[in-house]
Amino acid sequence: MEGGTPFNPRTVEEVFRDFKGRRAGMIKALTSDVDEFFSQCDPEKENLCLYGFPNEQWEVNLPAEEVPPELPEPALGINFARDGMQSKDWLSLVAVHSDAWLLAVAFYFGARFGFDKVDRKRLFNMINDLPTIYEVVTGAAKKQPKEKSSVSNHSSSKSKSNSKGAKYTKVAQSKDDEEEGLEEEEEDEHGDTLCGACGENYASDEFWICCDVCERWFHGKCVKITPAKAEHIKQYKCPSCSSNKRVRP
Repeated sequence: MEGGTPFNPRTVEEVFRDFKGRRAGMIKALTSDVDEFFSQCDPEKENLCLYGFPNEQWEVNLPAEEVPPELPEPALGINFARDGMQSKDWLSLVAVHSDAWLLAVAFYFGARFGFDKVDRKRLFNMINDLPTIYEVVTGAAKKQPKEKSSVSNHSSSKSKSNSKGAKYTKVAQSKDDEEEGLEEEEEDEHGDTLCGACGENYASDEFWICCDVCERWFHGKCVKITPAKAEHIKQYKCPSCSSNKRVRP
């Protein structure tokens, strides 16, 4: 399914990097690119699958023709259920199958290249530090207690307004010890908040915006909203909530 030279990860770190790339692509399909993903999953077409690639891209396509396939195949026929249930439930179902496929691919590489018990455990722990696609799509990820991640390189410092009317914020650098103390206090309060699109923590210098419907927070870059554009938005709806309103049967 992937063009160019195939990438065969051989170490735990390479397999995890492959996992993260595929995961990011599939999350993109189910969140920021949800309208395009929905339109491609035509129930009138044959069995379709959602593929995620190591370069963080996604694709809806027919399963591989070769038997057995080069890699484990994702769930077949995701398009058939599209119009038979509410889009929110359908996206959640696709997310669950996507999580299962990602684990299958990762541990296929582990078996193929002879990972021992220690390597398999380390790989699972690295994967387990990330929210599942299902948790990101449904918003369950932000409700979980925050733990120190062995794979995250993001800054843990972030700020979030607790007022009901606040729709977006950009965290500024601390100018003195008092402001720094306030940021740490806010970090304790909102430390479990993750981006509803990519599932990652917020960096201290990034713009982010809150959906007024599902109340999930997003990196501005993940939902293609700039600070200037946000100034003119009275009520922001994330891609998933906008799609739910339009396509609900």
